Amino acid sequence: MLVHPLSDTSITGFSVHPSTVVGIAGLAALYAWRARREGRSPSGVQAGAFAGGLVTMFLSLNGPLHDLSDYYLFSAHMVQHLMLTFVVPLLLVVGTPGWMLRPALRIPAVRASARWLTRPATCFVLFNLAIAGWHLPPLYNLAMANHNVHIVEHLMFMATAVLMWWPLLSPLPELPRLSYPGQMLYCFLMSIPMSVVAIYVAMADHVLYPAYAAAPRIWGISPLDDQMIGGLIMWIPGGLFFYGVMTVIFFKWAARDEDTVAASQVPA
Repeated sequence: MLVHPLSDTSITGFSVHPSTVVGIAGLAALYAWRARREGRSPSGVQAGAFAGGLVTMFLSLNGPLHDLSDYYLFSAHMVQHLMLTFVVPLLLVVGTPGWMLRPALRIPAVRASARWLTRPATCFVLFNLAIAGWHLPPLYNLAMANHNVHIVEHLMFMATAVLMWWPLLSPLPELPRLSYPGQMLYCFLMSIPMSVVAIYVAMADHVLYPAYAAAPRIWGISPLDDQMIGGLIMWIPGGLFFYGVMTVIFFKWAARDEDTVAASQVPA
């Protein structure tokens, strides 16, 4: 891991990494091109959500959060990972209309692959394998030592997180969402593997990631305390996030049932 002197961090400035700008600009250009190609415009909510996802991605991968994550604090890195897996993909999926994606399903190989990749079991396994695998010390330390590997790590987080959200937010009936009860069970199960990884990190009695042991100390946080805080960030906000989603799903389910009952009571 490259160590910046404290005075050079973006805590008081704002570093920008060209590779992130190119990637984000490419996503924005692809979104605009698909809209022009179809001769349609996303709704205001969709366009705003997609733009919000791109802005959140930029702020997560540049500036103070990026520099704290890469050079100083494991706990800041866990905040970054939560942003890249929970917030950014959520906004991108909500912001993408189904009609933008549907033409790709006309290609048989794409349609078959998409059906397999968006199965709830597949989404569950791929996302949790990515989260668990990249937080094991060998892969995590490799990513901290090699910037290109670190980029691959973040890309895998975001790609598998899009899949993780698909059974809950799919904009395509051809690749459908789960039923409301299925969505609630899916969210409950999704909270378990991340909690296991977080407990492993938070309860470790030694520093798992040497890059942070060698990093300059800031704010009086020791490497082991920083690691414990990072594990707790992954465990508590990460787990509560899924329970919050479950709550939203429950109320949507209840509202639908109330509408169904009300409609059945309307005189013919």
